[in-house]
Amino acid sequence: MTILAVVLAFMEFSGLPAVLFVNFRLADVTPYILSMMVNFLIMGLLAFIVIKIFGKGWPLGFQASGLADGFIGYAVPGILSGFLSCVAFITGLRPFDYEPTVWKVLIEGVIYYIGVAIIEELYVRGLFLNIVEKIAHKKKNSTVIAVWVSAIVFALGHIPGMIGMDAPVIVGKVIANVGMGLYFGVLYKWTNNLWLPIIMHILFDICALPYCFSTFSGYKTISLVGFVIAYILLGIYSTALMKFVKRPGEEGKDSEGFAGEDKSDF
Repeated sequence: MTILAVVLAFMEFSGLPAVLFVNFRLADVTPYILSMMVNFLIMGLLAFIVIKIFGKGWPLGFQASGLADGFIGYAVPGILSGFLSCVAFITGLRPFDYEPTVWKVLIEGVIYYIGVAIIEELYVRGLFLNIVEKIAHKKKNSTVIAVWVSAIVFALGHIPGMIGMDAPVIVGKVIANVGMGLYFGVLYKWTNNLWLPIIMHILFDICALPYCFSTFSGYKTISLVGFVIAYILLGIYSTALMKFVKRPGEEGKDSEGFAGEDKSDF
């Protein structure tokens, strides 16, 4: 599972192997987006095969149970944070100076982010977070440790995509992504369901849809401030949940640090 997590991370960062053979254009969709979408399909197929063969009993969380209750119990703060960040983006980008095609809005603004959310939640939360929890299983707060470590790694993993940006933007985005990662980790471990963080991850990414209508690709001050505040608040909310709300199966961990009744197949 560790090898798979590393391979998937490498494939996302590098674009390999799809970047070597996917080279076509569709309207005004950014070409690398199309390449990455093909790569997501390859990554998903690889993960499916490896987990089917080697991951029997791994607590991945691709299941229906816990989704509805988790959404009702924990989704509202995430929705509000996403809405606040979207308003901040719109405010910073106005007046909009680009008229995208339907293809750009649909593919670059929605479908691409569905792939991003599924793949990143698979290897960051479904694999890496559980690996850290397994390593720290002798500690009473192993789940909290795993959530924090995965959130920090998740945030730092976005730095390569910020190369060339100003230092305040990089620092702000890292802080915001830590808050976002804490929320995703809590959603996952407090519901034992990976679909919930995937759905919220998709929502957060789609909140950047206003960028499809602008030639500006950076962050105006008001956009950055609103984005950072939204996800710092979400991180504080997630930290409070970890402190005051017990997760399902917390009283029945097995010797490996997992709640035996919550294990699920891919």
